Amino acid sequence: MEIADCALPDMFRAGVPRFARQQAIVFDGRTLNFAEMDRISDRVAAALARQGIRKGDRIGLYCINSDWFPLAYFGILKAGAVVVPINLLLNPKEVAFILDDAGARALFYHAVFASAVAALRPSVPDLAFCVCIGAPPPAPVQSLPPDIAWAEFVEAEGPTPLVAFNPAEDLAAILYTSGTTGRPKGAMLTHRNLVSNIRSTLQAMHVEPGEERFLVILPLFHAFAAMACMFLPLMSGSAMVPLSRFDPLHVARMIAAERITLFMGVPSMYVALLRLPDDVTPHFETLKFCVSGGAALPVAVMREFEARFGKKIYEGDGPTECSPVTCVNPIGGETKPGTVGLPVPDVEMKIVDEQGRDVADGTIGEICVRGPNVMKGYWKMPAETREAFFGDWFRTGDLGARDADGYFSIVDRRKDMIIVNGMNIYPRIIEEVLARCAGVREAAVVGEPHAMHGEIPVAYVALKEGVPAAEIIGATIAHLRACCLENLGRHEVPRKFIFLPELPKNAAGKIMKRQLRKHGELERGVTLGPGAR
Repeated sequence: MEIADCALPDMFRAGVPRFARQQAIVFDGRTLNFAEMDRISDRVAAALARQGIRKGDRIGLYCINSDWFPLAYFGILKAGAVVVPINLLLNPKEVAFILDDAGARALFYHAVFASAVAALRPSVPDLAFCVCIGAPPPAPVQSLPPDIAWAEFVEAEGPTPLVAFNPAEDLAAILYTSGTTGRPKGAMLTHRNLVSNIRSTLQAMHVEPGEERFLVILPLFHAFAAMACMFLPLMSGSAMVPLSRFDPLHVARMIAAERITLFMGVPSMYVALLRLPDDVTPHFETLKFCVSGGAALPVAVMREFEARFGKKIYEGDGPTECSPVTCVNPIGGETKPGTVGLPVPDVEMKIVDEQGRDVADGTIGEICVRGPNVMKGYWKMPAETREAFFGDWFRTGDLGARDADGYFSIVDRRKDMIIVNGMNIYPRIIEEVLARCAGVREAAVVGEPHAMHGEIPVAYVALKEGVPAAEIIGATIAHLRACCLENLGRHEVPRKFIFLPELPKNAAGKIMKRQLRKHGELERGVTLGPGAR
């Protein structure tokens, strides 16, 4: 079946006869095989049709990692509707904005978010009904229709809607970006975008159909998790084992108990796993390899993990707007630590200057992407869509370079670059140095406005256990400064070091530099390191 004439439900159904009795989802003591998943998601689609949902309608999905998430997701797709996944860390006002902006007709939500849904519903007039998952729905709110229990919703048999898809044009999902540069933008991903990226990623990662077992700890509302931890296993006859929260010891035990073969994580998860006691190291034996994405993985963390557990981490990358996987270090091939590897099949990448002109290998510029995986555009934002492209090349906002072998490296987000006395400074380069310093568990660098220099780099550091607090103001700062001076230009050395017990992270485990900047505003003028100006 060609990419152009294949929709996600077609792709899933094509594998069901072959893998019907094999495990598809294992969660909290429950197991569904592929035939059962197909049947239940058909019921979701039929129930949506009975409620008046038609092709192109948008449906919110506000749910923890569980078996319910893919069942609702695929049911929405089979009904011809568009999935709008909700970030679980947003407050009710932010969730209401997304649902209202998308014009969502319905909402599936887990019972743990019942109070948030009750608070937001009056602000989302287009919501015709809500389905409560995981527990009986709360008492109805006056003047609003009562919520429907999941068990009741999927109980009745009924005809599954027959939907004629145009995969190149019909939307499968609208994924809202974090809104760090303004109001959240909804990336419109078509069936063709996602199907093409599934095929590219399956090929790049050498997934063995029917053989793999994926541990799912990344939040499924996130683009990387949806692709790498839901679509890849379910479209290849493999099993997904969702966990509703990240606990390093529980993760290690589940890897052993479920004989997990593939683990997808973000850098902070690998940092946390390195803090486990030595007696759990054998729990990782069944893993073939690990993948890191979502943020830059410090080379020091990669090497320490591989040395301790004997499992290779392959780093890759890709923005939400690209479905999202664009590149990964070759599985089983030559890897280059500190790079995000080579483009996956059917995806093109290049480096350009501010005018969109190609630059020579080794030159830092903006990474641009072209291919069938690139979004249709931003929902109801034509001007922002135009600004996001150089012709048919999507501008990722990442600054990076390509080497002579075609491997791409990312030095930073364009918006995170720091300019000191007119010179560009890339925080990731400083963070890599800090990650190699003794005693450092995690570090992040942000810019702070400065009257004389324009900006100065400020380092936020979380130390490893056992570093005495009394040393922070003295020897530890001196050590970090010396380490930076040895490996960086003087203009790159952080002018301040701020120590936190943990660096703030979002639901996907990425360090939230926006929160660090807010912290810095409160600390403005407080010097924590010798030599700061």
